[in-house]
Parts: sequence; C-alpha cells; structure tokens
Amino acid sequence: MSAMTPTFAPIPERADVTPEVFHAQIVPAYAPVVLRGFAADWPAVAAGLAGPGKTAAYLKALDTGSPVQAFVGPPEIGGKFFYAPQGRAVNFTRKQTRLSAAIDEILATTDGASLYVGSTPARQAAPGFEAANRNRLLPPAVEARLWVGGETSIQTHYDLSDNIAVVVAGRRRFTLFPPDQTKNLYVGPLDFTPAGQPVSLVSLDAPDLDRHPKFVDALPHGMSAELEPGDAIYIPTLWWHHVRSSGPLNVLANYWWSDLAGKAGSPFEVLIHALMSLRHLPEPQRQAWRAIFDHYVFETGDDPGAHLPPEMKGVLGPLSPQLTHNVRAFLLHALGKGG
Repeated sequence: MSAMTPTFAPIPERADVTPEVFHAQIVPAYAPVVLRGFAADWPAVAAGLAGPGKTAAYLKALDTGSPVQAFVGPPEIGGKFFYAPQGRAVNFTRKQTRLSAAIDEILATTDGASLYVGSTPARQAAPGFEAANRNRLLPPAVEARLWVGGETSIQTHYDLSDNIAVVVAGRRRFTLFPPDQTKNLYVGPLDFTPAGQPVSLVSLDAPDLDRHPKFVDALPHGMSAELEPGDAIYIPTLWWHHVRSSGPLNVLANYWWSDLAGKAGSPFEVLIHALMSLRHLPEPQRQAWRAIFDHYVFETGDDPGAHLPPEMKGVLGPLSPQLTHNVRAFLLHALGKGG
C-alpha cells in the first residue's frame, strides 16, 4: 500500500468584509475565502470560547424540544461518517432526538462512539439563534443551519448552493478542491450517498495512492485552513470540501443560498437524467449531443437565441415564473410518457 500525508496551500483570507465587497468581489471570483473574525461579536461565539459547558447551556436555553435527526456511529469508525466496508450501506445509523438530548449525549460519550446533528434549521431547533447571531452578509431570508458534534470527519463532498460556514465552538479544518478536480477524486456512487451529496472515496488523512493514483494530480490544487470560533469560510457551489471537527463539543452555523430560480430544478438531477439518457449512446451521437449542449447550455459561442424575436425565444429567453411553470409541465409530461 502506498499512503502519504498530504499538505495543502492555505486558503486566502479576508477580514472586515462588507456586504458590498462580498457580493461584488468575492462571490463573482468563484473561489473560497476564509473570513477571519467574521462572527467575533456573536453571543454564541462568546459561549463557544468559554468552553463546552457554556456552549451547551447557550444552545439548550434556545431548544424548543423539536425533533432533530442525528447520525450515530460506533467507536470503530473514529468519527468518520462514511460507507460501510461492504456493499451499498453506510457505517452509521440515524435516529430522532432533541437538540438538548443530543448535546448531553455528545458530552457524555466516553467509549469513542460518535453522534452528529447536521443541517438542522435553527428556526426549528433553536429559535432566537439567528436574531442574536446575525449574518450581516446575507439577507434574513437565508436560514441558518446548525451542525453539532464532537470529534468528527465529513468526507470530501460538494454542495449545490453557495455556502458561508461559521465556526461557533471547537475547531474545524476545511480542505477544498476546485470542481475541475472531480476526475481525480474517485467519487462514490451518485445515486447512493452517505448524506445527500456524492463523496470522494479517498481518505484525506492517508490517501492510498495504489488504489487512487490520480489523487496525486489533485494535491497541487487543494487548499486548507483551520478555523476557530468566530471564523467563517465562504465555499462556492460545487467546490469539494472535507471538514474535520475537533473539540468535545463542536458547533457550526452555515448558510446556503442559490441564484437559481426557485422552481427551476436542480442541475444535479439534470446530470442524473443525462447519465441515463445520453451516456450509453454510441460515441458519434454522444459527440453530437456534446456540440448541442455546448451551443445551447454552455454557450461556448454566440447567444443561441440571438436570431429569434423575443416572443419566439421560449426556453432561450429570460427565466420567468411562467416559463419555469411551462417547462416543468413539458418535462413532467415527457417523463410520464417515458414510463
């Protein structure tokens, strides 16, 4: 076995970023940025800096008793929520609990077992969190989600939305790769994932280059940063990221948002349908469809609808609620006919 301990370049950092700078400069650059001290004035961060007891008390005071979903892993997984060694299965179970009960269980664990509450809407589980801990870069409609656990590792994956992740308690190491490194990350099944999005099968702690030799080509493109309470990171959509949490009680608040029209559908679903309908065509036909997609979708040349009057543009025109409704109806009818 050929294993190694990789090192990565640092993620660029900014401080005192205003909403205007964030949306006019950082987001259009489509590259990750660490926002040092972003939430230094949050009451939740003050609790996080005061230690696990204060962190637990702060969150439990906001808990309404609403159910939350937790991942539960046995001691042998070492906090790495991933696939099971054999077959299409995962190495953890799920259970419903309450936020306060989950926090108590995390702090009481002594046998190495792991419990992790992920992607929990703060408005449901801890109302009052957002009002007291304001994300000044995003509009109030963008909801905070809470992630609470101990020593855990979340395998390299991407999100379908832009993301600001704020460390509230504990420490988190983020390691990122750009989307063009997908070919070197040995991605697992697209239609069976541990928690929603596809994940890389490469162990970031000790990559096995005999099993995953192309990963060596991804290494020069990787970046990482260690975040403390009050620090945040901006992760653009589709950037691969691995997250390692340390500390007896680790808390993160993240914010996902997207520029896509609300009912336009997910590009990931388009990918899955394309794999079903295009991938197995003869090579000449696949190349023909590539040319058509390049023209219409990726617009590698001129505007494909420039020669059409506005009333004839249809799906080549601006996306509107009515157009989205019409296209969805067309697709549903077509998929229904396909059985």
